[in-house]
Amino acid sequence: MSAAESPRPLVLLPTYNERDNVEPITAAILAALPDARVLIIDDGSPDGTGELADGLAAADARVHVLHRRAKEGLGRAYLAGIDWALEHPSRFTHIITMDADFSHDPAYLPGLLAAVHAGEGGADFSIGSRYVPGGGTRGWSLGRRLLSRGGGLYARTILGFGLRDPTAGYVCYGRGALAALDRRAVAASGYGFQIEMKYRLVRAGQRARELPIVFPDRERGASKMTPKIAVEAVGLCLRLRLRRS
Repeated sequence: MSAAESPRPLVLLPTYNERDNVEPITAAILAALPDARVLIIDDGSPDGTGELADGLAAADARVHVLHRRAKEGLGRAYLAGIDWALEHPSRFTHIITMDADFSHDPAYLPGLLAAVHAGEGGADFSIGSRYVPGGGTRGWSLGRRLLSRGGGLYARTILGFGLRDPTAGYVCYGRGALAALDRRAVAASGYGFQIEMKYRLVRAGQRARELPIVFPDRERGASKMTPKIAVEAVGLCLRLRLRRS
């Protein structure tokens, strides 16, 4: 797609018990990118998030809902959304992943999209990065900051690629980058998905650009991060490294 063509972005919004957030975050996304579409991917939330999402879709044709029966992990939810998007190649030129809890400020959406929609000089995917100049976190505990920084350093060291924020979840992908990827080979189901996707894309020669964002702690709802998820990411990096050797 040339830079002269209008982008047709789809924002993937995975939810699990995000009833308090799903309506305001969807409205904020569409305010930032009025021509975008939003796909809410709900993993059978017991708090009624899925039903509320259906109401949003009924009221606004730009909103779609993909219901999944059970919680299978963030990575599986995103892959289901990517498959859904690629089944409609004429409709979507860019696919954006982000959190539903306002940790990813929708105000950054136009910049992430522009970085990929820049013609031959653009990136194949762009990353909202906490760890490039101008980026950062707000309201995080010391332990969480150390875990995040340490996890990123570990992934870069083990996998040998230079992205400053490989665990970031705020990403804009050009459709071509995802269409060329063997998505069936993506193994991670939790937050390690973010590392694996970037690693596979960079290894395939796709160009990345990191843009600074400030990442605040969530104000409503409970964090989905657990020690099990962190352990999965550690093991994932080792497996990817061994397969490359």
